[in-house]
Amino acid sequence: MSAQPGTVPAPPAHGSHAAPPSRARHAASDPREVLARPLAATSLLDAVKDLRRDVERTGFPLDLAGTDSARASRARLVDQLAEHLVPRLTELSAPAVVVVSGSTGAGKSTLVNSLVGREVSEAGVLRPTTRRPVLVHHPLDDELLSHHPVLELVEVVSDEAVPRGIALLDAPDLDSVLDSNREQAHRLLEAADLWLFVTTAARYGDALPWRVLEAAVERGTSIAMVLNRVPPASLPTVRGDLLDRLRTHGLEGSPLFVVPDLGPHEGLLSSGVVAPVQRWLMMLAGPDRARTVVGRTLRGSLSALRPWVDELAEAVQAQSDAAARIARTLDDALDAPTRQAVASLRHGAVADGAVRARWAELTADGAPLASVLRASGRVTGSSREGRARATAVGPLVEDLMRSAAAVLGAAGAHAQEVLHETLTGPAAPEGGPSVDAAWDVQADRPVRLRSAELTARAWTAQGPRALRAALAVPPPTSDEDGRPRKPRDVAREGRRRQRAEKALGTDGLAALALAGAAGVDEATELLVDLLGAAGHKVVADLRDDLESRVEAQVALERASVGKVLADPDLAEDAASLLRLRLAVLKGLT
Repeated sequence: MSAQPGTVPAPPAHGSHAAPPSRARHAASDPREVLARPLAATSLLDAVKDLRRDVERTGFPLDLAGTDSARASRARLVDQLAEHLVPRLTELSAPAVVVVSGSTGAGKSTLVNSLVGREVSEAGVLRPTTRRPVLVHHPLDDELLSHHPVLELVEVVSDEAVPRGIALLDAPDLDSVLDSNREQAHRLLEAADLWLFVTTAARYGDALPWRVLEAAVERGTSIAMVLNRVPPASLPTVRGDLLDRLRTHGLEGSPLFVVPDLGPHEGLLSSGVVAPVQRWLMMLAGPDRARTVVGRTLRGSLSALRPWVDELAEAVQAQSDAAARIARTLDDALDAPTRQAVASLRHGAVADGAVRARWAELTADGAPLASVLRASGRVTGSSREGRARATAVGPLVEDLMRSAAAVLGAAGAHAQEVLHETLTGPAAPEGGPSVDAAWDVQADRPVRLRSAELTARAWTAQGPRALRAALAVPPPTSDEDGRPRKPRDVAREGRRRQRAEKALGTDGLAALALAGAAGVDEATELLVDLLGAAGHKVVADLRDDLESRVEAQVALERASVGKVLADPDLAEDAASLLRLRLAVLKGLT
């Protein structure tokens, strides 16, 4: 194995830092300075932890045009924060994690085993394999690695052949046919301080590895490459082409090691073949020198966070903006059903059916209200007769309550249908189907039906209160045109009210008022005969009250779907927290 001339750094002078492979362009901040300022290091770690927490909590409730991409970006950002930045900032002196990665059959395990000098990672031609990845480190680095989250995913081996300050991790194949292997490979790459990328002369042009490398370049990961199984005759051509590709992808400063094709081979590679890589690892070893690798990758990762968090915040803002558009569309959509519900009340929907039948029964010859109708405002009778009449009209109030509940429920059901169509129909706003899918209509249905019943009961219970309020106002001293009324007319109306209360009682008069407000015109006429102008007022007040209640019932449907839009991830300022975290991070780096 030989290194491409000019790409392997020279051994450092005494007391200096090695110059490890990585991209030449990074942000100006240097984690080595953080080491010299413990307070700043703590602040940066806290900022990254806060960012991780808020990114993990970020959701995308609405399926918009870019939502799938945003979810993938969020997952990538969480992995980078959780697998690399937080553990690295928590223990800056921990060994540099060198992830040996590549495609199926590239020779990763054989290379790791050969570098260690014994088989620590199972190598073979059978693919795919479900074995656990292997991390090999020096025994004296055990404590420094003890809290690294990557240990949950790997089998750990300690060996003195591995230089202190370096941990070799043999990762699964990037192109494994097993989803679990591919996912694990990408997760382990997030934890890397350095990628040692292994490919072959036959497969170095595959698209997948280069996509993965581009992602590594994007987040500033230090990278080196091993070109394995290169036939001597094609070495100049293959190496030249690969160097061109590295330059094209921004990796011109990355070391390139070449392993010649040794033909059919089993077991470890000879020490001479792997010596250049061993020397390179030795050069990087040691707390100070390994920290240079760590620092370069850490700088790149912190720098890469900025566009990622910006992108995530923009996606969150898109969710918020879409939610606001949906809310406005739903509000507009309810105008028509609200008007229809009110118009239905004004046309006597509550009075139809059982209410009118009950009225006819109560006013038939010989019925409790027949004599009141015939008296035409001059009704007389004892208080006992009045209580009897009030009791007789009690079923009318029950009929009014049930009918009002049905009308209110129907108004709510119609509003629900309109909202559903608004969210899912051809003209639905973007994200509307997501809201509809999350809207648990069936779970809320019993609550809304119960609300209609309670609202109807509250309306009928308002009858006596409205009547007493109307009667508490003295008879008017002027007519509708403002002309003064004669005192005897005012007094006569007062006496008429008293006779009416005695003949029907407050509850009986209230039943007439409710029936009139529901649309039984004969009940309104009778009440005006009995009470004069107060009769008009109480009927109008109860009708207005019923209309406001049906509007509220329609609004209840809007509130039901509004619970979906009340998701914190859809709030107007949902993106502000991410931008705040990013601003804090920028200030620290």
